[in-house]
Amino acid sequence: MHSKNNSKLNNKLTVSQTNLLIFLTKTAKTGLIQFSLFFCALFFASVSQALEFKSVNIAKAILYDAPSTEAGKLYIASQSYPVEIIVNLNTWIKIRDHVGALSWIEAKHLSPKQTALVTANIAEIRQADDVSSTLLATLDKDVVLEVLPGGKNGWVKVKHRDGIVGFVQNMALWGSN
Repeated sequence: MHSKNNSKLNNKLTVSQTNLLIFLTKTAKTGLIQFSLFFCALFFASVSQALEFKSVNIAKAILYDAPSTEAGKLYIASQSYPVEIIVNLNTWIKIRDHVGALSWIEAKHLSPKQTALVTANIAEIRQADDVSSTLLATLDKDVVLEVLPGGKNGWVKVKHRDGIVGFVQNMALWGSN
């Protein structure tokens, strides 16, 4: 009788263990599917978001470490400074700057106008999107340019604050698509 009960107990444990394994397998598969879907969604969201740029629209915008004016103040961004949009919470926007630092800015302090920052030591504005075209100006690092429609093939059409319009190679800039 004792061995019969052990046999039933072993069967129950086996059934319980089997049910647990089935549950874990289903959960793992569901979890893996959810995990995969999450990362696919994150990837596609980041691809579409990663290339959204705006610029600061006031003379001095305070950047915070959290979405609140009560949060810590990190630094000040000047007018026309380009930023990459990371998260949009309507009244607050999480941004990335040209060095990769993340911060928060009030949405009302951003303009849809796209600007780009010269990150190369020297950049050239050319008349056309070709290195052999006429040189219009030479730019130092950290100069901000307005991005205009019409760039292609690794070139960005820009406007300098002095009115010069031309093309700069994309690799010399940050903030252009």
